[in-house]
This record gives sequence, structure tokens and C-alpha cells, in this order.
Amino acid sequence: MAEAGSKLSGAQRAAIFLLGVGEDSAASIMRHMEPREVQRVGEAMASLSGVSDDQLTEVLGEFNTKAGAINPLGMGASDFAQRVMIQALGEEKAKSMLSKVMPGKAKTRGIEALKWMDAGSVADIIVEEHPQIMAIVLASLEEDQAAEVLGELPEHMRSGLVLRIAKLEMIDPAAMEELDKVLEKQLGRVSRTPPRLVNGMTSAAAIMNSVNADLEASVMGALRESDAEITDRIAELMFVFDDLMGLDDRGMQRLIREISVDTLVVALKGVDDELQEKFFGNMSSRAADMLREDLEAKGPMKLAEVEAAQKEILGTAKQLADEGELIIGKGGDDFV
Repeated sequence: MAEAGSKLSGAQRAAIFLLGVGEDSAASIMRHMEPREVQRVGEAMASLSGVSDDQLTEVLGEFNTKAGAINPLGMGASDFAQRVMIQALGEEKAKSMLSKVMPGKAKTRGIEALKWMDAGSVADIIVEEHPQIMAIVLASLEEDQAAEVLGELPEHMRSGLVLRIAKLEMIDPAAMEELDKVLEKQLGRVSRTPPRLVNGMTSAAAIMNSVNADLEASVMGALRESDAEITDRIAELMFVFDDLMGLDDRGMQRLIREISVDTLVVALKGVDDELQEKFFGNMSSRAADMLREDLEAKGPMKLAEVEAAQKEILGTAKQLADEGELIIGKGGDDFV
């Protein structure tokens, strides 16, 4: 059976809701979802072995409550503005204006197509192109997909691409047109696109957060040799294990429920007492005592093993944050 309602993840709740509204309505809703959202909800559907009447009633009731609190005048305002601008200015001028006031509305069809492709296929498409084009593609993808693509690319390219991503501030229209020409070879689509602002440093940090520990160490080491200052700035923006101190107790308890004891024992090797106590304090006394005993009994661990375990926990924390289950932040800038 599926989990109790209180333990359902955001993706599982979405899956139950879509199952509850029927095939036609679910299909209409999913057409408006991002590729990664479709993937997460699809995986959640597959993980549900059964849905009880109580769970369906709870999820649909929760939706009804939240939907009732939404101001209907705020619904679709950006889409209304987009339609009006296109009608008044024409598509090209409207797209240029929209890129300034609503950057998310100015998407290239080519990039949107890539978001539905597996990492290996995207890497095959861009690997022979100019590094700047490759960097623009990676910065335009969701960070977890970009991280997978980065891992599929040749090792000697990776640090240079992360450096280029970190330096991105404005994507030139000519570069965007060149990008669509590249994608035309594979997708048969050309789209004139306006310039758009990007935060390259944040994109680079998000991508590095999503790669595995070995790839992160390799890329960051090579990147430091090329530009130590940018490497330090990327590192400052990355979500690291010590940042879990910023979780509130509820968030920490939610995270602990998703972590295996074996992984946690390895991850806590060598961290400071304050962070260890953060974990202990959000567990039952018995569980905390057992974890302390396991830590004391654990012999020396390779640093790579510790970092890999910490990376796994950080990945879980970020997934929970993406699903709205907890809030993580750094430097006072919270994000979910």
C-alpha cells in the first residue's frame, strides 16, 4: 500500500492528485509541467503500490483548501500579458520585451526539446560544438540534468565549461541564434531568440551541487588551476554539508527519515561536534545513542567515502527542498 498521507512526498501527493482527477484532466495538467516535474511525478506514480480512499480524500481536500485561498485575478496574469504583447507588438518584438520583464517566458524551442532528452543524447549533440555554445546549453538546462550531461562529456572539457558558465551574465542574441542552428541539425527547428539575463555563477554552483563527489573534486580542482577567484566564488554559493546546520528541527527530522543509518554514520565521520549534535538532537534518545555507538565503533574512513555519503545526503535534502518538504538556504537567501 502507499504510505500514510502525512508521510507522502510532494511528488507522491501530485501523483495521487493526478490519479484522482482522471486520465484526460491529468494529461491536460501534465502538458503544462516541466520535463523534470513530469519525471518526478511519473516516478512517484510508479512507487505507489496502492492508494487508499483516505489518502485520495486527504490529497484532494488539501488541494481544494489551497486552491480556495488563491486570488483568481492573479491566475494566468503573465500568460495574459504575453498574449496581449504578441497581439500588440508582433511576435519578435514581444519576445524581446518579454525577455526583459518575464525572462522565463522567452524560452527557445530547442532548449525545451533538450530538456526531454537523456544526458547522453544531449552530450552527443553538443560535444563537437564551440565551448561557449556548450556552456549556454548547460546553463539553460535544469541543474540536475546539466550535471548529468557534464558527467557524460570528456573529462578535459568539464572544468573549462564550468568556468564559462560561471562567467555568463548576458547571453548574446547571436549566440542564441547559433545555439538554435546547432539544435536545428538534430531537431529541425530554428527560433530567433532575444537576449536574456543569466546568473552564471549561481548556475555553475547549482550544477556542481548536483554532480557526484568524485566529479566535483575533479572539476573544482582543475577549475582552481584555471581561475582560483571564480572557484572560490562558486564554492561559496554551493550547498555544503555544514549548511545543514541551517535546517530547522522539523526539516532535520524530515531529512533524517530519508537517510539510511549506514550512510549517516559515514557522513558524520570527521564533522564537528555541533553538527553531530544537530542530528542527535532530532532523533529519539535510543536512536541517537545507537548512532553514537556506531560512530565510535567505526574505524578510519577514506575521505572520498565520507564526501560521497555527505553528497548523497545533500542530494536528498535538495530533492526534499524541491518538493517543498523542507527549506534550505545559505547566506540568508532561503530557497525551496
